[in-house]
Amino acid sequence: MEFDQRDVKQKGIRGTVLAVGIVAAIGLASYYAIYKPLFLEPEKYRKIQRETRKDIDQSKIQPGDMKVWSNPYEVKEQKD
Repeated sequence: MEFDQRDVKQKGIRGTVLAVGIVAAIGLASYYAIYKPLFLEPEKYRKIQRETRKDIDQSKIQPGDMKVWSNPYEVKEQKD
């Protein structure tokens, strides 16, 4: 039985092509599912969130009597 170097190279190339194909498919799916909606069309999703959350009182559904989130870096007005 003779050892053929071409057989080994072909199997290596097929495996590489398969791995690259899988990574490309995951990347393409991630682009349309994650990147595009969040970064290219954010206003559309903000509008949907405003519509679906308009009847929800956040202070009533906060767990453990925690206060509703507020921006800690927001400039606060000074009271005189």
